Amino acid sequence: MVAASAQPGSGARDPVRLRALVPGTASARVESLPGAGRRTVTVRIDPAHRRGALGAQDSATVAEAARLALSQRIPLLVIMASSGADVFEGVSALHGWGSAAMALSECSGVVPIVFVTVGPALSGPALLLGLADVVVMTPDAVAYVSGPAAVAQWTGQRLAPEVLGGLPVHDRQTGVAALTAADELAAVEAVAALLEHLPDHADSLAPTVPTADPPERLVPELRELIPLSPTGSYDVRDVVAAVADDGDFLELRARWAPQLVTGLTRIGGTSVGVVANQPQAMAGTLDIAASQKGARFVSFCDSFNVPLLTLVDTPGFMPGKDLEWRGMIRHGAELVFAYATAQVPRVCLVLRKAFGGAYIVMDSKGMANDLCLAWPSAQIAVMGAQGAVQILHRREDEATQARLAEAYEEEYLNPYVAAARGYVDQVIDPADTRAAVVAALRMLVGKRETLISRKHSNGPL
Repeated sequence: MVAASAQPGSGARDPVRLRALVPGTASARVESLPGAGRRTVTVRIDPAHRRGALGAQDSATVAEAARLALSQRIPLLVIMASSGADVFEGVSALHGWGSAAMALSECSGVVPIVFVTVGPALSGPALLLGLADVVVMTPDAVAYVSGPAAVAQWTGQRLAPEVLGGLPVHDRQTGVAALTAADELAAVEAVAALLEHLPDHADSLAPTVPTADPPERLVPELRELIPLSPTGSYDVRDVVAAVADDGDFLELRARWAPQLVTGLTRIGGTSVGVVANQPQAMAGTLDIAASQKGARFVSFCDSFNVPLLTLVDTPGFMPGKDLEWRGMIRHGAELVFAYATAQVPRVCLVLRKAFGGAYIVMDSKGMANDLCLAWPSAQIAVMGAQGAVQILHRREDEATQARLAEAYEEEYLNPYVAAARGYVDQVIDPADTRAAVVAALRMLVGKRETLISRKHSNGPL
């Protein structure tokens, strides 16, 4: 139930509080984020009370907040510092945590769920981070399911809490932290910036923001971006900055799987999710982490009606026994499935290399994108010229192989072969990239697709 603050002198401008007189570590209220004007249901877990331990009543407050966010169709924000389920309450605390997890799961894909972690998130509460759409962490954040004592008992390794689950771990190795911030205030500001790109709920569209940046603005600097050497690198974020309104880009999970860039921007006033291969990291190859990162982001954008722009420059999937043994097939298929089921407007732009299976999974025509563009520098093929010649003409001498590779590249490694077969809709001048993307998004603004009737999909996890 919702209860207004009972404190003397509280006015109509005070935020609406939930379960205001229930004691415990959790408090919840409906409020507007500072500087953003966006209403959220905000839950705070107070670490000063029993180190933020969640008792049954605290979990009930979290669950009530989630249900209110769902019924009111507004984002849910949880600011957490918790030592875990309250051991003094035993199974009641565990049952409460389960109820909170259930309520959060019901919000998934309906309203944005954002967690800000400003201290510990241990045991069960750590798993709640995995249910969030976006997690913001501060330097004081520590999150793990099994703590240092359990790790030492089972493995013999003695690790400090920060080494086991500190911010650097979740920023670079696990991908739990989508954004980082210096403190709680900066984290809330980051949440406000994130929500500017999202609607309040899945039945609405993200707000369109008028821009003074001309939609037909030429970007001639992109003509010189691609290096002459086929192995040369560049920063794909330069493409995003050139195309975006005023160069703004909110990158998510920037340091996890850096060979794939994901983030939110505006193009022609429209909120857009960007997925881009990054040649500066591992040549833009896809591995397990990159596939998971891309799949999660595509699904996130699809949930909240944010169109997708995919920038392609990848030589393929990263080879290796370790990757194959760890399940490259299953995890690579996550990215396939995410694109295949996405209903939002989807524009693909091939910048340079688009080889093999990685070309397919990066939202190719085979994945039913709405419009596929390519620069003249695009190379769309099963593999590069050198690899193809080594397979087809492996008995020839080195000079002959070099000549054949040059001929193969000239005849096959260009976008016009794919365009002649309808796999590329337009080959565009790089200087026209912003205008072409804006025109595509405007054309697709009324896109509607009929969903297949089924209980639920059973995609790869």
